[in-house]
Amino acid sequence: MKTVFKDKNIVLGVCGGIAAYKSVELLRLIQKAGANIKVIMTKNAQAFVGPLTFRALSGQPVCADLFEENDDASIRHIDWAEEADAVVIAPATANVIAKMANGIADDALSTFILAVTAPVLVCPSMNTHMYENRAVQRNIDALESDGYNIIEPGTGELACGISGAGRLPEPKFIFDRLVSSLLPNDFNGKKILVSAGPTQESIDPVRYISNPSSGKMGYAIARAAEHRGAEVTLISGPSNLADPLNVKVIRVISASEMAEAVFDKIDNSDIIIKTAAVSDYRPKEVAEHKIKKNKDEMVISLEKNTDILKEIGKRKGNRILIGFAAETQDLNENAQKKLDAKNLDIIVGNIVGDPSSGFGTDTNKVTFFHKDGKKESLPEMEKDEVAHALLDRISMAS
Repeated sequence: MKTVFKDKNIVLGVCGGIAAYKSVELLRLIQKAGANIKVIMTKNAQAFVGPLTFRALSGQPVCADLFEENDDASIRHIDWAEEADAVVIAPATANVIAKMANGIADDALSTFILAVTAPVLVCPSMNTHMYENRAVQRNIDALESDGYNIIEPGTGELACGISGAGRLPEPKFIFDRLVSSLLPNDFNGKKILVSAGPTQESIDPVRYISNPSSGKMGYAIARAAEHRGAEVTLISGPSNLADPLNVKVIRVISASEMAEAVFDKIDNSDIIIKTAAVSDYRPKEVAEHKIKKNKDEMVISLEKNTDILKEIGKRKGNRILIGFAAETQDLNENAQKKLDAKNLDIIVGNIVGDPSSGFGTDTNKVTFFHKDGKKESLPEMEKDEVAHALLDRISMAS
Protein backbone atom coordinates (compact mmCIF):
# COMPACT_ATOMS: atom_id res chain seq x y z
CA MET A 1 0.00 0.00 0.00
CA LYS A 2 2.93 2.32 0.52
CA THR A 3 3.36 2.63 -3.25
CA VAL A 4 -0.28 3.73 -3.59
CA PHE A 5 0.05 6.38 -0.89
CA LYS A 6 3.60 7.54 -1.57
CA ASP A 7 3.70 11.37 -1.83
CA LYS A 8 -0.13 11.51 -1.67
CA ASN A 9 -1.89 14.33 0.18
CA ILE A 10 -5.07 13.18 1.90
CA VAL A 11 -7.47 15.50 3.70
CA LEU A 12 -9.76 14.07 6.37
CA GLY A 13 -12.92 16.04 7.09
CA VAL A 14 -14.45 15.40 10.52
CA CYS A 15 -18.02 16.43 11.33
CA GLY A 16 -19.90 16.63 14.63
CA GLY A 17 -21.13 13.10 15.19
CA ILE A 18 -20.52 10.58 17.95
CA ALA A 19 -18.58 8.43 15.44
CA ALA A 20 -15.89 11.14 15.21
CA TYR A 21 -13.72 9.04 17.50
CA LYS A 22 -13.36 6.49 14.69
CA SER A 23 -11.75 9.18 12.54
CA VAL A 24 -8.70 8.98 14.78
CA GLU A 25 -8.17 5.32 13.83
CA LEU A 26 -8.77 6.14 10.16
CA LEU A 27 -6.10 8.84 10.34
CA ARG A 28 -3.62 6.34 11.76
CA LEU A 29 -4.34 3.81 8.97
CA ILE A 30 -3.79 6.43 6.27
CA GLN A 31 -0.68 7.76 7.97
CA LYS A 32 0.76 4.25 8.40
CA ALA A 33 0.28 3.67 4.66
CA GLY A 34 2.70 6.52 3.96
CA ALA A 35 0.42 9.42 3.02
CA ASN A 36 0.59 13.02 4.17
CA ILE A 37 -2.68 13.64 6.00
CA LYS A 38 -4.31 16.85 7.20
CA VAL A 39 -7.55 17.34 9.11
CA ILE A 40 -10.35 19.89 8.73
CA MET A 41 -12.95 19.87 11.51
CA THR A 42 -16.32 21.50 11.91
CA LYS A 43 -17.00 23.46 15.08
CA ASN A 44 -19.40 20.74 16.25
CA ALA A 45 -16.80 18.00 15.69
CA GLN A 46 -14.62 19.62 18.36
CA ALA A 47 -17.25 18.73 20.95
CA PHE A 48 -16.44 15.06 20.35
CA VAL A 49 -12.68 15.00 19.56
CA GLY A 50 -10.32 17.90 20.19
CA PRO A 51 -8.12 19.36 17.43
CA LEU A 52 -5.07 18.65 19.58
CA THR A 53 -5.61 14.88 19.11
CA PHE A 54 -5.49 15.13 15.33
CA ARG A 55 -2.65 17.64 15.38
CA ALA A 56 -0.53 15.43 17.64
CA LEU A 57 -1.13 12.30 15.56
CA SER A 58 -0.79 13.84 12.10
CA GLY A 59 2.05 16.22 12.91
CA GLN A 60 0.15 18.81 10.84
CA PRO A 61 -1.91 21.88 11.74
CA VAL A 62 -5.65 21.28 12.01
CA CYS A 63 -8.00 23.64 10.20
CA ALA A 64 -11.05 24.25 12.37
CA ASP A 65 -12.03 27.85 11.65
CA LEU A 66 -11.93 30.07 8.58
CA PHE A 67 -10.87 32.97 10.74
CA GLU A 68 -8.22 31.52 13.02
CA GLU A 69 -5.64 34.01 14.19
CA ASN A 70 -2.87 32.69 11.95
CA ASP A 71 -1.24 34.43 9.03
CA ASP A 72 -2.40 31.82 6.52
CA ALA A 73 -5.64 30.66 8.11
CA SER A 74 -7.87 32.46 5.62
CA ILE A 75 -6.34 30.69 2.63
CA ARG A 76 -5.22 27.42 4.23
CA HIS A 77 -8.36 25.56 3.14
CA ILE A 78 -7.85 26.69 -0.47
CA ASP A 79 -4.22 25.55 -0.51
CA TRP A 80 -5.22 22.20 0.94
CA ALA A 81 -7.94 21.81 -1.69
CA GLU A 82 -5.44 22.37 -4.50
CA GLU A 83 -2.90 19.95 -2.99
CA ALA A 84 -5.34 17.14 -2.14
CA ASP A 85 -5.13 13.83 -3.99
CA ALA A 86 -8.23 12.56 -2.19
CA VAL A 87 -10.62 13.68 0.54
CA VAL A 88 -12.56 11.62 3.08
CA ILE A 89 -15.48 13.08 5.05
CA ALA A 90 -15.94 10.73 8.03
CA PRO A 91 -18.28 11.00 9.73
CA ALA A 92 -20.45 13.05 7.38
CA THR A 93 -23.46 14.47 9.23
CA ALA A 94 -26.84 15.35 7.73
CA ASN A 95 -25.97 19.02 8.16
CA VAL A 96 -22.71 18.87 6.18
CA ILE A 97 -24.24 16.58 3.54
CA ALA A 98 -26.98 19.20 3.02
CA LYS A 99 -24.38 21.96 2.68
CA MET A 100 -22.38 19.97 0.14
CA ALA A 101 -25.45 19.04 -1.90
CA ASN A 102 -26.59 22.67 -2.11
CA GLY A 103 -23.27 24.47 -2.51
CA ILE A 104 -23.35 26.18 0.86
CA ALA A 105 -19.98 27.39 2.16
CA ASP A 106 -20.24 28.85 5.64
CA ASP A 107 -17.36 27.21 7.51
CA ALA A 108 -13.86 25.83 6.85
CA LEU A 109 -14.97 22.34 5.77
CA SER A 110 -17.85 23.31 3.48
CA THR A 111 -15.77 26.07 1.88
CA PHE A 112 -12.87 23.66 1.36
CA ILE A 113 -15.16 21.08 -0.30
CA LEU A 114 -16.32 23.55 -2.93
CA ALA A 115 -12.71 24.14 -3.97
CA VAL A 116 -11.71 20.46 -4.18
CA THR A 117 -11.23 18.79 -7.56
CA ALA A 118 -9.82 15.47 -6.23
CA PRO A 119 -12.01 12.41 -5.47
CA VAL A 120 -14.16 12.88 -2.37
CA LEU A 121 -15.44 9.97 -0.26
CA VAL A 122 -18.49 10.80 1.84
CA CYS A 123 -19.30 8.53 4.80
CA PRO A 124 -22.79 9.34 6.15
CA SER A 125 -23.26 8.61 9.85
CA MET A 126 -26.33 9.54 11.87
CA ASN A 127 -29.50 8.33 13.57
CA THR A 128 -31.42 5.79 11.44
CA HIS A 129 -34.53 7.95 11.10
CA MET A 130 -32.39 10.93 10.10
CA TYR A 131 -30.58 8.83 7.51
CA GLU A 132 -33.83 7.52 6.06
CA ASN A 133 -35.41 10.99 5.96
CA ARG A 134 -36.41 11.94 2.40
CA ALA A 135 -34.47 15.20 2.49
CA VAL A 136 -31.26 13.46 3.57
CA GLN A 137 -31.67 10.76 0.94
CA ARG A 138 -32.36 13.42 -1.68
CA ASN A 139 -29.14 15.21 -0.70
CA ILE A 140 -27.13 11.99 -0.80
CA ASP A 141 -28.53 11.21 -4.26
CA ALA A 142 -27.53 14.70 -5.39
CA LEU A 143 -23.98 14.20 -4.14
CA GLU A 144 -23.74 10.86 -5.91
CA SER A 145 -25.07 12.45 -9.09
CA ASP A 146 -22.40 15.17 -8.77
CA GLY A 147 -19.64 12.55 -8.69
CA TYR A 148 -19.01 12.14 -4.99
CA ASN A 149 -18.22 8.62 -3.79
CA ILE A 150 -20.81 7.67 -1.19
CA ILE A 151 -19.88 4.92 1.27
CA GLU A 152 -23.12 3.48 2.61
CA PRO A 153 -23.36 3.33 6.40
CA GLY A 154 -23.43 0.06 8.24
CA THR A 155 -26.40 -1.29 10.17
CA GLY A 156 -26.63 -2.22 13.82
CA GLU A 157 -27.22 -0.69 17.21
CA LEU A 158 -26.46 3.03 17.24
CA ALA A 159 -25.32 5.23 20.13
CA CYS A 160 -28.87 6.61 20.47
CA GLY A 161 -30.19 3.10 21.18
CA ILE A 162 -31.94 2.63 17.84
CA SER A 163 -30.93 -0.31 15.67
CA GLY A 164 -30.72 0.21 11.91
CA ALA A 165 -28.74 1.94 9.17
CA GLY A 166 -26.53 4.86 10.08
CA ARG A 167 -23.37 3.44 11.63
CA LEU A 168 -20.08 4.81 10.34
CA PRO A 169 -18.34 1.93 8.51
CA GLU A 170 -15.26 0.56 10.22
CA PRO A 171 -12.08 2.54 9.47
CA LYS A 172 -10.54 -0.44 7.62
CA PHE A 173 -13.48 -0.47 5.21
CA ILE A 174 -13.24 3.29 4.58
CA PHE A 175 -9.50 2.94 4.08
CA ASP A 176 -10.05 0.18 1.52
CA ARG A 177 -12.41 2.41 -0.48
CA LEU A 178 -9.89 5.25 -0.26
CA VAL A 179 -7.25 2.98 -1.80
CA SER A 180 -9.61 2.23 -4.69
CA SER A 181 -10.20 5.95 -5.31
CA LEU A 182 -6.46 6.54 -5.73
CA LEU A 183 -5.91 3.78 -8.29
CA PRO A 184 -6.66 3.72 -12.03
CA ASN A 185 -9.99 2.22 -13.03
CA ASP A 186 -8.31 0.37 -15.89
CA PHE A 187 -10.06 -2.97 -15.32
CA ASN A 188 -13.57 -1.56 -15.31
CA GLY A 189 -15.83 -3.95 -17.21
CA LYS A 190 -13.36 -6.85 -16.95
CA LYS A 191 -14.18 -10.12 -15.22
CA ILE A 192 -11.20 -11.61 -13.44
CA LEU A 193 -11.02 -15.12 -11.98
CA VAL A 194 -8.38 -15.73 -9.29
CA SER A 195 -7.54 -18.97 -7.51
CA ALA A 196 -5.63 -18.94 -4.24
CA GLY A 197 -4.47 -20.96 -1.26
CA PRO A 198 -3.70 -24.65 -0.85
CA THR A 199 -5.90 -27.69 -1.36
CA GLN A 200 -6.34 -30.55 1.10
CA GLU A 201 -6.52 -34.19 -0.02
CA SER A 202 -8.06 -36.41 2.65
CA ILE A 203 -6.29 -39.57 3.90
CA ASP A 204 -8.92 -40.27 6.53
CA PRO A 205 -11.46 -38.08 8.39
CA VAL A 206 -8.70 -36.35 10.43
CA ARG A 207 -5.63 -36.33 8.14
CA TYR A 208 -4.84 -34.87 4.76
CA ILE A 209 -2.06 -34.04 2.28
CA SER A 210 -1.49 -30.32 1.74
CA ASN A 211 1.16 -27.58 1.55
CA PRO A 212 2.02 -24.36 3.45
CA SER A 213 0.32 -21.90 1.07
CA SER A 214 -1.49 -19.14 3.01
CA GLY A 215 -3.33 -17.67 0.02
CA LYS A 216 -1.85 -14.20 0.65
CA MET A 217 -0.65 -13.68 -2.92
CA GLY A 218 -3.94 -14.65 -4.52
CA TYR A 219 -5.99 -12.60 -2.07
CA ALA A 220 -3.72 -9.60 -2.73
CA ILE A 221 -4.33 -9.97 -6.48
CA ALA A 222 -8.10 -10.28 -6.01
CA ARG A 223 -8.15 -7.20 -3.79
CA ALA A 224 -5.97 -5.18 -6.17
CA ALA A 225 -8.11 -6.13 -9.19
CA GLU A 226 -11.29 -5.06 -7.38
CA HIS A 227 -9.63 -1.78 -6.42
CA ARG A 228 -8.96 -1.17 -10.10
CA GLY A 229 -12.56 -1.71 -11.20
CA ALA A 230 -12.72 -5.40 -12.08
CA GLU A 231 -15.55 -7.78 -11.24
CA VAL A 232 -13.59 -10.41 -9.34
CA THR A 233 -14.31 -14.00 -8.41
CA LEU A 234 -11.87 -15.63 -5.98
CA ILE A 235 -11.80 -19.41 -5.65
CA SER A 236 -9.95 -20.18 -2.45
CA GLY A 237 -8.68 -23.32 -0.83
CA PRO A 238 -8.57 -23.48 2.98
CA SER A 239 -7.27 -20.13 4.26
CA ASN A 240 -7.62 -18.01 7.40
CA LEU A 241 -7.69 -14.78 5.38
CA ALA A 242 -10.81 -12.58 5.36
CA ASP A 243 -12.75 -12.24 2.13
CA PRO A 244 -11.61 -9.18 0.13
CA LEU A 245 -14.28 -6.48 -0.05
CA ASN A 246 -16.69 -6.60 -3.03
CA VAL A 247 -15.15 -9.86 -4.26
CA LYS A 248 -17.22 -13.00 -4.81
CA VAL A 249 -15.44 -15.74 -2.86
CA ILE A 250 -16.00 -19.45 -3.44
CA ARG A 251 -14.45 -21.67 -0.76
CA VAL A 252 -13.27 -25.16 -1.69
CA ILE A 253 -11.15 -27.83 -0.02
CA SER A 254 -9.84 -30.43 -2.45
CA ALA A 255 -8.22 -30.17 -5.86
CA SER A 256 -11.25 -31.76 -7.49
CA GLU A 257 -13.54 -29.17 -5.88
CA MET A 258 -11.25 -26.39 -7.07
CA ALA A 259 -11.19 -27.82 -10.58
CA GLU A 260 -14.98 -27.98 -10.70
CA ALA A 261 -15.34 -24.40 -9.44
CA VAL A 262 -12.69 -23.02 -11.82
CA PHE A 263 -14.00 -24.81 -14.91
CA ASP A 264 -17.51 -23.57 -14.11
CA LYS A 265 -16.26 -19.94 -14.22
CA ILE A 266 -13.90 -20.00 -17.24
CA ASP A 267 -16.48 -19.03 -19.84
CA ASN A 268 -17.52 -15.99 -17.80
CA SER A 269 -13.97 -14.67 -17.33
CA ASP A 270 -11.77 -12.33 -19.36
CA ILE A 271 -8.63 -12.87 -17.31
CA ILE A 272 -7.65 -15.92 -15.24
CA ILE A 273 -4.91 -15.67 -12.62
CA LYS A 274 -4.13 -18.98 -10.99
CA THR A 275 -2.02 -18.62 -7.84
CA ALA A 276 -3.42 -21.63 -5.98
CA ALA A 277 -0.96 -24.27 -4.80
CA VAL A 278 -3.00 -27.28 -5.87
CA SER A 279 -2.00 -30.76 -4.70
CA ASP A 280 -0.65 -32.74 -7.65
CA TYR A 281 -1.72 -36.07 -6.11
CA ARG A 282 -4.46 -37.43 -3.89
CA PRO A 283 -4.81 -40.75 -2.00
CA LYS A 284 -6.38 -43.46 -4.15
CA GLU A 285 -8.50 -44.51 -1.21
CA VAL A 286 -9.78 -42.45 1.70
CA ALA A 287 -10.29 -44.38 4.93
CA GLU A 288 -13.81 -44.17 6.33
CA HIS A 289 -12.51 -43.96 9.89
CA LYS A 290 -9.35 -42.65 11.53
CA ILE A 291 -6.38 -44.88 10.73
CA LYS A 292 -4.87 -46.28 13.93
CA LYS A 293 -1.10 -46.34 14.41
CA ASN A 294 -0.84 -50.09 14.81
CA LYS A 295 1.89 -50.56 12.17
CA ASP A 296 5.52 -49.43 12.12
CA GLU A 297 5.10 -48.07 8.62
CA MET A 298 2.30 -47.25 6.26
CA VAL A 299 2.19 -46.91 2.49
CA ILE A 300 -0.33 -44.59 0.88
CA SER A 301 -1.01 -45.04 -2.82
CA LEU A 302 -1.52 -41.77 -4.67
CA GLU A 303 -3.10 -40.88 -7.98
CA LYS A 304 -2.80 -37.74 -10.06
CA ASN A 305 -5.21 -34.85 -9.73
CA THR A 306 -6.43 -32.97 -12.79
CA ASP A 307 -3.86 -30.42 -13.97
CA ILE A 308 -6.20 -27.45 -13.69
CA LEU A 309 -3.85 -24.90 -15.24
CA LYS A 310 -3.04 -27.13 -18.22
CA GLU A 311 -6.72 -27.76 -18.83
CA ILE A 312 -7.48 -24.03 -18.72
CA GLY A 313 -4.67 -23.50 -21.23
CA LYS A 314 -6.46 -25.81 -23.65
CA ARG A 315 -9.72 -23.89 -23.26
CA LYS A 316 -8.43 -20.32 -22.87
CA GLY A 317 -9.38 -18.98 -26.30
CA ASN A 318 -8.55 -15.27 -26.36
CA ARG A 319 -8.49 -14.95 -22.57
CA ILE A 320 -5.37 -13.88 -20.71
CA LEU A 321 -4.03 -16.71 -18.55
CA ILE A 322 -1.50 -16.21 -15.76
CA GLY A 323 0.17 -18.96 -13.75
CA PHE A 324 2.56 -19.11 -10.81
CA ALA A 325 5.64 -21.29 -10.33
CA ALA A 326 6.96 -21.78 -6.80
CA GLU A 327 10.32 -23.53 -7.17
CA THR A 328 13.20 -24.59 -4.94
CA GLN A 329 15.79 -24.67 -7.76
CA ASP A 330 16.29 -24.03 -11.49
CA LEU A 331 13.62 -21.31 -11.55
CA ASN A 332 14.29 -20.11 -15.10
CA GLU A 333 14.21 -23.56 -16.65
CA ASN A 334 11.19 -24.84 -14.69
CA ALA A 335 9.14 -21.67 -15.15
CA GLN A 336 9.80 -21.55 -18.88
CA LYS A 337 8.76 -25.19 -19.28
CA LYS A 338 5.52 -24.54 -17.40
CA LEU A 339 4.84 -21.39 -19.44
CA ASP A 340 5.12 -23.30 -22.71
CA ALA A 341 3.42 -26.53 -21.63
CA LYS A 342 0.36 -24.81 -20.20
CA ASN A 343 -0.16 -22.12 -22.84
CA LEU A 344 0.29 -19.19 -20.46
CA ASP A 345 0.66 -15.51 -21.27
CA ILE A 346 2.75 -14.82 -18.16
CA ILE A 347 4.11 -17.04 -15.42
CA VAL A 348 5.19 -15.53 -12.12
CA GLY A 349 8.12 -17.44 -10.69
CA ASN A 350 9.69 -17.34 -7.27
CA ILE A 351 12.02 -19.40 -5.10
CA VAL A 352 10.32 -20.65 -1.94
CA GLY A 353 12.18 -21.14 1.30
CA ASP A 354 13.61 -17.63 1.44
CA PRO A 355 12.24 -15.72 4.50
CA SER A 356 11.22 -12.84 2.19
CA SER A 357 9.59 -14.92 -0.52
CA GLY A 358 7.06 -17.69 -0.88
CA PHE A 359 4.52 -19.37 1.35
CA GLY A 360 3.08 -17.43 4.27
CA THR A 361 5.21 -14.29 3.89
CA ASP A 362 3.92 -10.74 3.45
CA THR A 363 6.59 -10.03 0.83
CA ASN A 364 7.63 -11.72 -2.37
CA LYS A 365 10.52 -11.60 -4.81
CA VAL A 366 9.31 -12.66 -8.23
CA THR A 367 10.27 -12.88 -11.87
CA PHE A 368 7.76 -12.40 -14.67
CA PHE A 369 8.28 -14.73 -17.64
CA HIS A 370 6.33 -13.56 -20.71
CA LYS A 371 5.26 -15.75 -23.62
CA ASP A 372 7.28 -13.58 -26.03
CA GLY A 373 10.48 -14.53 -24.17
CA LYS A 374 10.77 -11.35 -22.13
CA LYS A 375 11.87 -11.80 -18.51
CA GLU A 376 11.52 -9.25 -15.68
CA SER A 377 13.03 -9.75 -12.23
CA LEU A 378 11.45 -7.57 -9.55
CA PRO A 379 13.04 -6.61 -6.23
CA GLU A 380 11.55 -7.80 -2.95
CA MET A 381 8.25 -6.04 -2.33
CA GLU A 382 4.97 -6.37 -0.47
CA LYS A 383 2.57 -8.86 -2.05
CA ASP A 384 0.07 -6.04 -2.64
CA GLU A 385 2.75 -4.29 -4.70
CA VAL A 386 3.50 -7.49 -6.63
CA ALA A 387 -0.22 -7.76 -7.37
CA HIS A 388 -0.35 -4.27 -8.86
CA ALA A 389 2.87 -4.85 -10.83
CA LEU A 390 1.28 -7.95 -12.38
CA LEU A 391 -1.97 -6.09 -13.13
CA ASP A 392 0.06 -3.32 -14.79
CA ARG A 393 1.52 -5.89 -17.22
CA ILE A 394 -1.88 -7.43 -17.87
CA SER A 395 -3.39 -4.00 -18.50
CA MET A 396 -0.74 -3.24 -21.11
CA ALA A 397 -1.34 -6.60 -22.82
CA SER A 398 -5.15 -6.47 -22.87
